[in-house]
Amino acid sequence: MSVSIKDVKRIAELAMLKLSDEEKEKYATQLNHILDYMATLNKLDTSDVEPFSHATELTNVFRPDELQPSISTEDALKNAPSRTEQYFKVPKVIDDRQ
Repeated sequence: MSVSIKDVKRIAELAMLKLSDEEKEKYATQLNHILDYMATLNKLDTSDVEPFSHATELTNVFRPDELQPSISTEDALKNAPSRTEQYFKVPKVIDDRQ
């Protein structure tokens, strides 16, 4: 399986990204290298390898859930460039046009 420039263009459209022709070609090449590497890994015999959920052993470190003093709303908003009542005011970042 290989990734074509047409595939990269479709992925970019789904992710709402605008890519130049050079970027599409670059990403197609990079994705094909990744797939080639995965094909190489798929050739390895892993029949004697036991499955595990993580690459390393994980241990949870718990701490007591204690109420601690926090910064006040007024102090948090003191240096905000723009605010509305008790909230930060930020520009809209999601374009709902499709």
